[in-house]
Amino acid sequence: MKSALNTTPNTFTFKSVFLDFKEITKAGLAISVLFSSIAGYFLGINEQNPFQWSVLLMLIVGGYCMVGASNAFNQVIEKDIDALMDRTKNRPVPSGRMSPQVALVVASVLTIIGISLLYMINPKSAMFGAISIFLYTSVYTPLKTVTSLSVFVGAFPGAIPFMLGWVAATGDFGIEAGTLFLIQFFWQFPHFWAIGWFLYEDYEKAGIFMLPTGKKDQGTALQIILYSVWLLVASLLPALGYTGRFYITPIAAVVVFLLGLWMLFYAVKLYKIKTAKAARTLMLVSVSYITLLQLVYIIDKFLR
Repeated sequence: MKSALNTTPNTFTFKSVFLDFKEITKAGLAISVLFSSIAGYFLGINEQNPFQWSVLLMLIVGGYCMVGASNAFNQVIEKDIDALMDRTKNRPVPSGRMSPQVALVVASVLTIIGISLLYMINPKSAMFGAISIFLYTSVYTPLKTVTSLSVFVGAFPGAIPFMLGWVAATGDFGIEAGTLFLIQFFWQFPHFWAIGWFLYEDYEKAGIFMLPTGKKDQGTALQIILYSVWLLVASLLPALGYTGRFYITPIAAVVVFLLGLWMLFYAVKLYKIKTAKAARTLMLVSVSYITLLQLVYIIDKFLR
């Protein structure tokens, strides 16, 4: 059944439109990213910047629009590439359910709504939201078929949502927001290289090489370990007392350290056995890791 978003006349249902909207915005990914922004917001609120439902709601809707716009633009640009890969060929644009023109309109409308809502929170939030969309769409996406350094470039917009929540709560970008950015920045590498590993053959069909060495080899696995170590170190920075209002107690630091070891364990396991299954497991662990890490930060803040 064709979606109403298709330019060709056909029958449609609200369900088909909704499902296509979910796919073009990558709803699962967008919600996961949005959780980081919400976590950053709760870490940022204090007596001077109290919790406000209106701000949180604008952050949620604006943040979803921001991520959804980036994903929609990405799917317009990569429509021919997506058609070559098994995991993406059934997306709305490459499958023909949605025309590139309609997808471009959806992306543009989401951009306008997202940046407008973030601007209503404060100008800095809108600025970082706009930077994220620009980098993801205009720099990261075109580089994916050119160089594996695209992962490095993509780590910048990917790390913005966590700190965006803090900026939305406080209106400031300082050491606290910078630390949140750094944590999620280092997290991007083991996460996306794990994806690049177990989907290597699919990416290869489209000429996309995400792995740092271009291969599923010892060099790539070693870099995954190294960035997992850097992630562990960055996650413990709030325990040292040099990150302003963003700090954690010794008990939380122990939990954060154990979470880091958990992720590092699976990175080392990939280094040892070098299988797609080990890479997929690392990817799943990395998603659980970043969510649990953010929850530990929040719980520690409100319990101390």
